[in-house]
This record gives sequence, C-alpha cells and structure tokens, in this order.
Amino acid sequence: MGSTAPPGRTDASLLSTIDVESTRRTVNGVRLHVVAAGDETDPLVVLLHGFPEFWYGWRAQIEPLVAAGYRVLVPDQRGYNLSEKPAAVRAYQQRVLARDVVELVETEGAASAHVVGHDWGGSVAWELGLSHPDVVDRLAIVNAPHPTAYREQLRSNPEQLRRSWYVMAFQLPWIPELACRATDFGVLERALRETSATGTFTEEELAHYRRAWGQDGAITGMLNWYRAAARYPPSPSRERVAAPTLVVWGEDDTALVPELAVEGHRYCDDGRLELLSETSHWVQHERPERVTDLLLDHLGN
Repeated sequence: MGSTAPPGRTDASLLSTIDVESTRRTVNGVRLHVVAAGDETDPLVVLLHGFPEFWYGWRAQIEPLVAAGYRVLVPDQRGYNLSEKPAAVRAYQQRVLARDVVELVETEGAASAHVVGHDWGGSVAWELGLSHPDVVDRLAIVNAPHPTAYREQLRSNPEQLRRSWYVMAFQLPWIPELACRATDFGVLERALRETSATGTFTEEELAHYRRAWGQDGAITGMLNWYRAAARYPPSPSRERVAAPTLVVWGEDDTALVPELAVEGHRYCDDGRLELLSETSHWVQHERPERVTDLLLDHLGN
C-alpha cells in the first residue's frame, strides 16, 4: 500500500487510498487519537494494536472491513503515537485500558462493538470480553494470551518463561528508554525485523514507526504497559468469555508458545481457533488477506 503522507506525519494521512480521518476522543480522562472510517450507521468494529505498533498496524484490514459494511475505529492506545501519555505507571493497568475502549465505543453512540486485538491490544480485548461482556458483540484475538492461560504457562512451561525474559528487562527504570533512544530506535526496529518473516516491514513503514516512537513521551508510555502488568496484575471478574471468539495464532511466534493459543481457546464458551503455520507474531502483516478473510467470516456470522 503506497503512502503520500506529508513528511513526519503519523495520522490518518498515512493512508492515501482510503477515506479515513483522524479524530480526537476524550475517554476515561485521556485524549486519544483515533482513525475512523466507514458509515457511522454501520456495525462498529474496534481494532486494537499492540507493542511497539500504533494504529497503522491494522492498515491492511481497514479498507476491506469498511467495504464489507462496517464502521471502523482504530485508536492509538494511551501511551502511543498521537494519543495522550499519562506519566504514572498505574495509568496503564489492564482495567484502565479496557475502560478506554468502553468509553470509545460510547463516543460513537453505540452500546457495543466487535473488538479485535493483537498483542497487547489482544490483552485489552480479552479484558473487555471478561470484565465488560455487554460491550463486546464478537471478539477476535490475534497472538495474545488469555490471562489465565498465560499465568499457567509461566508456572508450568520453562520455555514460556524463557521467552518472556524481555518483560523483566522492561521493568527497569529509564534504562530501556535510554537503549531505545541511543540507537535511534534501532532496538525496536530489530524487534520487528528479527521476529518476522524477511521483508515483512519495509523501510518506508519502519520510518513511520520511528516517527511514532519519537513522539514526546511515547517510549515511556509504551513500556509502562509492561510495568503496569507486573505491578498491577490483571484480575478480571471471570475466566470464561461468553462472546463468540476467534483466536488467530501464528505458530512461529518467538515470544509466545503455541500452547497459549490452545489453552486460551478453551476459556471461550463459543470459540474458534485458527493456527497459521510458517507465520510469526506479526500475523496481520505477514498474512493480511488471510486475517481479513477470517475476520469477515467471524464478524458476519
């Protein structure tokens, strides 16, 4: 997908072939940048990105969803890119992040929405399905562990514990931020390149990411998601998800073991599991058409 965005921009102008707009929504006491597309009367879909991305990570899915008759909202979640970045670590607790999405849905005059999340966005989506079931019509999770399944794997699976080493490193104050800035965000760029299939992220796309990472306070805001998860572990009111749930999982994820997909799926009353071989953590980038087809099938049922 080409881009004719002005230099330095990380808003909706990055997408030149789609009728989208950048909006600002005040939710849960913070100001979020939200990319919006589609007719406001159409069924609502909210796409939630993870680390170290921003709304742009869902660019391949926005146009097909709109063409299929959905209203699409893609926020920069708090701490990221053009959204507000609270200083306190406690401001990034899972329950707070989920409340952002609840109130984002309300800004559309809607009571509920289809919710799709990848990575940390998937963690927020799980939290919504568990703690705010009335807000979720259908749920779709892409390479993000169910919280109970993740705790169980950390306790019982040494391989998952080994893969989670970076989470511990991110708990250090200021040192991770210094490492990112000292390398002109090369640490984050390598995190994308080295854990994905060759050529997944182009130079142009990585330039957009670097601009997003360079926003004032963004690196600390992004890392605070990890810090808050360690200091304030999520404690949803239930373990089972009632909403129809699609779990899509790239089996070559270097950070999360495949067992998490199977175990997480078992906590869904009405679940569907799609395991994608020869696909990394960055599923919607490596297999955009497949992810879009799965979403359209799931949301349309």
